[in-house]
Amino acid sequence: MNFITHSRLVKLGVAAITAVVITLLAGLGVFRWLDNRVADMVYQKQELTSGKVLVIGIDEKALQQYGPFQSWDRSIMAKALEQLASDTERQPAVVAIDTLYSGLRQDASDDMLAAAAGKLPCVVTGASAAFGTTRQFDESGKVIINDYAITAYEESYDALKAVSNIGHINAMYDGDGVLRHSILYIDTPNGERIYSMAAVAAEEYLKQQGESVVYPTTDSRGRYYVAYTGAPGDFYDGVSIYDLIEGNVDPSYYADKIVYIGPYAAGLADNVITPIDRSRNMFGVEYQANVVEQLLAENYKQEAQDGIQLLLLFVITFCTMALFIKLKLAPSSALAFVLIGASLGIAILLYGRGLVVHPLWIPLGIFIVYILVIIWEFLRQREARKQITKTFERYVDSSIVAELLKEGTDALGLNGKSCEIAVLFVDIRGFTTMSEHMTAEQVVSILDEYLGMCSDCVHKNHGTLDKFVGDCTMAFWGAPLPMENPMLHAVKCAQDIIDGAARISASLQERMGVPLNVGVGVNYGHAVVGNIGAPDRMDYTAIGDTVNTAARLEANAPAGHIYISRVVADQLKDDISVESLGATIKLKGKAEGFEVLDVTGWK
Repeated sequence: MNFITHSRLVKLGVAAITAVVITLLAGLGVFRWLDNRVADMVYQKQELTSGKVLVIGIDEKALQQYGPFQSWDRSIMAKALEQLASDTERQPAVVAIDTLYSGLRQDASDDMLAAAAGKLPCVVTGASAAFGTTRQFDESGKVIINDYAITAYEESYDALKAVSNIGHINAMYDGDGVLRHSILYIDTPNGERIYSMAAVAAEEYLKQQGESVVYPTTDSRGRYYVAYTGAPGDFYDGVSIYDLIEGNVDPSYYADKIVYIGPYAAGLADNVITPIDRSRNMFGVEYQANVVEQLLAENYKQEAQDGIQLLLLFVITFCTMALFIKLKLAPSSALAFVLIGASLGIAILLYGRGLVVHPLWIPLGIFIVYILVIIWEFLRQREARKQITKTFERYVDSSIVAELLKEGTDALGLNGKSCEIAVLFVDIRGFTTMSEHMTAEQVVSILDEYLGMCSDCVHKNHGTLDKFVGDCTMAFWGAPLPMENPMLHAVKCAQDIIDGAARISASLQERMGVPLNVGVGVNYGHAVVGNIGAPDRMDYTAIGDTVNTAARLEANAPAGHIYISRVVADQLKDDISVESLGATIKLKGKAEGFEVLDVTGWK
């Protein structure tokens, strides 16, 4: 019982340590890169856009016509806005300009742009903040460090600001450089809260539709998870700002829609990596369009707290480790496959219902547990092989050891099991008297030769050599592995020992003038077989009445005779000839009427 309890505690301890290590690795961000890749792959799916948002690009075509973007004055954008406002019946609902117009150029283009913006129902222009770390002292003199402080802020010049709405165009990348979140708002140093350009555009658009915007829940820094709809190019139909200015765009194309105008050329360095397609960069103006699309659809995702997910990861990895250790490898493999698939499926299902969880934490945790269990099983089997070899190489021949290695320790019953076995005892007749007339060296020499012969006979007949006690040998058949007709093997071994003793006796007569005579007893029945003894001295042996009876049969067998019980005789009636001695021989400890039979020959 103590061994079982100790073994169980060891397994639970291993499961707990494994769960703690996996949970710590996840909490420390070791899995973050791979988890993000999996999340991007299973969560972000390209879908049909609503058609309410479109992009007009400051693209290569426009740069070729008007020169480098840095050399443009504000009249070019003013002409684009004037063109959008030219058909009063088919104006866009909102125009968002994804560039920054801070400060004055001190030329006519400043007024031109402001005047053109005033002709449209709603124009959103950009603001930008720079973030850094600041240190301040509170009233008690304690230093307060703010690593998300706005150190600089720019917005549209006053004339343009007066006729437009301001929205910030800041973006904050995740640690791997992928843009998965949007900043809903920033708080300027003067206490003003500035919402993002996408949020302002969505709010103004819905206001015109008689609806109100519902903002997503954000974290402490005003961020929320972006569920992308369009991949790179999905909001851009190839319409250039040049085509718009030249009047080549039908007003019905942009009427009543949210029109984004922004950089759409690689040389303008306004592109980002997004989770919906990491192989292609997305222009910033397309990212803005995706965020607007999400706000209009109110397709918000709430990110689950890491603390809760880590606790769940610990519980699941602990339980799976504890379970896998108890199961065999095949069911563990099947269960691991099911659990990994189910946990990933649940993560996808939760995402569809608006909850973002780390999709890889639990599947990867289960996979790591599974790998560790494979290693555990390998080490356990290796130790079991050592235990089998150590336990049985002294008792049985190599073929049985090989079979035991295939069966494993479950077949051994090392702690004792009840089984039916054939038991053999053999002893030298008159050995004590014979040894009195020999030197110690001669006695040891004879015993070595005789016991070696007995051992060879037992192994030849696939028996288990139990022990040598002086000149007595004990062996049994039917354990540690069951075998077909163990009694026949036992009696054949007995005959081989009788024959072998006769050969040794003939040799001894020639060398020393002394004979070697043995008697053998064989019985069959129930016995308890296993490792028996003290904790520091265990022997694999058999005990029980069947064993005692075999010893009594051997003790009464004359030299050169094999005494067997009735159960053995009945089983081997087609193989051997016997002579019943009836109840003429009284076996110690046996009731009256126990029949003893003498093997007289082989059929």
